[in-house]
Amino acid sequence: MRNLKSTLAATLLLLSPLALAQDLSAQLQDFFAQRLTGFSDDVTVDVRTPQNQLPQCDQPTLSVPASARLWGNLNVLAQCGNEKRYLQVNVQAVGNYVVAAQAIARGSQLQSGSVELKRGRLDQLPPRAMLDINQAQDAVSLRDIAPGQPIQLSMLRQSWRVKAGQRVQVIASGDGFYVNGEGQALNNAAVAQNARVRMPSGQVVSGKVSADGNILINL
Repeated sequence: MRNLKSTLAATLLLLSPLALAQDLSAQLQDFFAQRLTGFSDDVTVDVRTPQNQLPQCDQPTLSVPASARLWGNLNVLAQCGNEKRYLQVNVQAVGNYVVAAQAIARGSQLQSGSVELKRGRLDQLPPRAMLDINQAQDAVSLRDIAPGQPIQLSMLRQSWRVKAGQRVQVIASGDGFYVNGEGQALNNAAVAQNARVRMPSGQVVSGKVSADGNILINL
C-alpha cells in the first residue's frame, strides 16, 4: 500500500506540469479569441515557452501591450502576484482581408469593384494589411497594385476633401461661442485631417476637415 501511494504521488508530480501547461494553453486560446472577435473566428495559439518556465499559478493575468499586433510571434506577459514571466507564443488567425479585385494603377481612385474581401491567414499578411473594406472607399492608390495582392494601408491615401488654394468655410465654436468666415486653404487634406487656412486678415488658422469640406475649430 505504501509503495502504491508513493507511485501515485510521483505520477501526480509528473503530470502536474503537463496539466498546468494544457490549462495555460486553453487560457491563451480564450485570451486571443476574445481580442480577435470581429477579425477572426478561427484562432490557434501555440505556446513556445518550455514547461519549466511557465507561470506556477492556475490563473495568471495575461496581457499584451495595447499597440501590439494580435497574431504571429508574440510575447505575452503572464503575472502571478508579483511574479512576472514573458511567454513566447505563435498565434494563427484566419479571417477576411482586402485584396485588389483588378489591376489598380498608381494615382487612380478606387471604385466599388476595385477591391474585394478574401479569407485566409491573417498572421501571414504583410504589415498594416487592410481588414476593413470600407477603408478603401474613394481612396487613391499611391502605387501600382496587382490583382489579388493584399492591400496595405501604406499603399493608399484618402481622397483630398480640401485642396491647397481652395476657398473654404471656417467654423469656430466653443462654449456659447460660434463664428464662421471664409479663407483660403494652404494644404491638401482629407476628411478628419488638419488643414491650414489663411483668413482675409492674413491670420493663419488650423482645423479639422469635415465631411462637407468645412474647416472646424473647437475653442
